[in-house]
Amino acid sequence: MGGDEAGPVPKEGHDFALWEKRVDALMVLCSSKGHFTVDGLRRALEDMGEDAFEKHSYYERWIAAVNQNLIEGGVYTLEELATRMEVVAQRGTTYGEATHDRADHRNG
Repeated sequence: MGGDEAGPVPKEGHDFALWEKRVDALMVLCSSKGHFTVDGLRRALEDMGEDAFEKHSYYERWIAAVNQNLIEGGVYTLEELATRMEVVAQRGTTYGEATHDRADHRNG
């Protein structure tokens, strides 16, 4: 962090969770569409402060930075994001619940 000593870097492998892969894909897609630059992402990450590096995982920080840049770029508003998150939350807490509910609506 900012050139400070942070100890050894872990070199063991990491099996990425599906949501982490999706964050990575979202970063690539949005940047290729011109919604933000690497510099914009870096600024958003640095604006989080040192505590974020202790409290949040790598991809938690990245999704927050992507979100911040998309809001700043006018892709969507905080209100639109909140509304969409409510809709998604109503689907259920697991992928199985969400897909089961959608299947019921298609079959009903």
